[in-house]
Amino acid sequence: MQDDIPNGHYPYQASIDAYGSGGFRFAGMSHRGSMLCLPTGMDAWRINEANEITLESLAPVLAVADQIDVLFIGLGPDVAALDPKIREAFRDRHVIVEAATTRSAVTTYNILLAEKRPIAAALLAVERAR
Repeated sequence: MQDDIPNGHYPYQASIDAYGSGGFRFAGMSHRGSMLCLPTGMDAWRINEANEITLESLAPVLAVADQIDVLFIGLGPDVAALDPKIREAFRDRHVIVEAATTRSAVTTYNILLAEKRPIAAALLAVERAR
């Protein structure tokens, strides 16, 4: 999968058309690596493993927390524990955090985005779409 996103940013929030092979396809483009799907656009996210997800790595999401109700975190092929400080920081901003496999996070993100709900997603890339 080749990375078609100029400068790691696409200026619109888009649904995910496909995922796997280490990346994502959306809006007729592809991106290799993990992604943040925000009201401000789609951004490359330099996180590769669930244990790398921190408040610092989620700072771009916190910056737009007033524009979202729910954050989906796709943890890769398996569910892992999140640092409780992450949930607390988002709860303080009235944002629900839903952590799941990347597959589940992508599916739910797409459904709620189609319903025009105020959401965001932080998605770890996976090699195989299950």
